[in-house]
Amino acid sequence: MHSALRQRMSRVFQRLDEIMSHVATAAIVSFVLITFIVSLAFEGFPSRWQMGFSTVSNAVVIMLLFALKHTQDRQQTALQLKLDELIRSSPAADDHLVQIERAEEKELVERVRDQIEVHESLRSDSSVDKQ
Repeated sequence: MHSALRQRMSRVFQRLDEIMSHVATAAIVSFVLITFIVSLAFEGFPSRWQMGFSTVSNAVVIMLLFALKHTQDRQQTALQLKLDELIRSSPAADDHLVQIERAEEKELVERVRDQIEVHESLRSDSSVDKQ
């Protein structure tokens, strides 16, 4: 049951992200906001309306942040799995890089330094070849 609910919520967040990324959605939201502001101006900016608008807009923002975070995490996980598969399938690749994102900070720093050294040696080798 818990897994089914989680999958359903995941699909809802994905769909919400798809809807919110369309230009038409931005246009509709802009129209609604402008209409609301004009209505507030004609009513003399009643504080009750302002508090209601503030509450609703804060709730919508929080919901969209959760949807965005969920979608980004899913996309990042999918991308990471694809990269790990490429590493495993390449005989010349360093298999220790699979799941490197879970490594200790010290190992990550060492790997970055190693990559910088490789990059610098390749640049110095190519500049020597050109001369």
